[in-house]
Amino acid sequence: MATAGNVIKCKAAVAWEPNKPLVMEEIEVAPPKANEVRIKIVATGVCHTDLYHLFESMHKDGFPAVLGHEGAGIVESVGPGVTEFKTGDKVIPLFISQCRECRFCKSPKTNQCEKGWAADRYDVMSVEDSRFTCKGKKVLQFMGTSTFSEYTVVNQMAVAKIDPAAPLDKVCLLGCGISTGYGAAVNTAKVEPDSTCAVFGLGAVGLAAVMGCKAAGAKRIIAVDINPEKAEKAKVFGATDFVNPKDHSKPISQVLSEMTDGGVDFSLECVGNVGVMRNALESCVKGWGVSVLVGWTDLYDVAARPIQLIAGRTWKGSLFGGFKSKDGVPQMVKGYLDKKVKLDEFITHNMTLAQVNDAIELMKQGKCIRTVLSVSPQ
Repeated sequence: MATAGNVIKCKAAVAWEPNKPLVMEEIEVAPPKANEVRIKIVATGVCHTDLYHLFESMHKDGFPAVLGHEGAGIVESVGPGVTEFKTGDKVIPLFISQCRECRFCKSPKTNQCEKGWAADRYDVMSVEDSRFTCKGKKVLQFMGTSTFSEYTVVNQMAVAKIDPAAPLDKVCLLGCGISTGYGAAVNTAKVEPDSTCAVFGLGAVGLAAVMGCKAAGAKRIIAVDINPEKAEKAKVFGATDFVNPKDHSKPISQVLSEMTDGGVDFSLECVGNVGVMRNALESCVKGWGVSVLVGWTDLYDVAARPIQLIAGRTWKGSLFGGFKSKDGVPQMVKGYLDKKVKLDEFITHNMTLAQVNDAIELMKQGKCIRTVLSVSPQ
């Protein structure tokens, strides 16, 4: 492309400070350095983790930043040493890297990686260096991706090449939420055929967890949410029951225990609330119940009675659904193209990048599952 090797000026939604609306700005995006890829972002989802950084954690060193981490785009140019990608490739930037060389990448037991922003700056959710500047100031790259920008630069170890037939305005959701929920059920919980499951929280991650439970062969999937409007949506993805904790005077764990003869085999917490995490654990059957923490938060301690674990329950966490990112995302894209993974059904709103604050407001009010923003024309 004619832009290769040059600084690109483009539009981006900049979070100048916490708890304030994003501002559409013209930013400068430097060319990729060694082992980096510059990507033209075509579409991006708005995920609760963006809101978490902006409104909940509000880490003072995490701003200014370009948010967004659930995107898809086309390679514009590559830096020295990049052999895996070329101009024109369809790709999904990844917030969790896969260097293929560290002890975690070489282990089949985890999808963690020692490289990338999460290695030592998970609290501010970015590395100190970035290719973004705006009004003479360095702007941080959120979670190593920053998809609320027409262009971004990502290390090649955090980019997945995908099928050129994939529609970018759909598969962008596989960069975070859908892969996270689906994989938490299939990879982390390892839901078994004919089992009983409970999914707490029916945002995109929770609905994807419901979809994963069904794909794994669960016979009963209980969807739990305080919003009654989520009941019908949950059925679309495979839920057999819906329970609203507000409809009951007793604890939700007791309600589920009575529904399932002592508790569910698997529970997944997809809210990011430590109280709900405990409820999900207590909803599991003693002896073999498995409860998975999926919702992202790092603000509070989580607590449980030791006897709940001594009795045989397993409590575990899941990051990005346990998928090794560069391997797993193309598999999920193939699953969508083969009609084994739903994506269209998650999208409740389509907007432009300039409408990002409206999209954030919809999510804050619980009025959307996923809003997809059109960032650049293909």
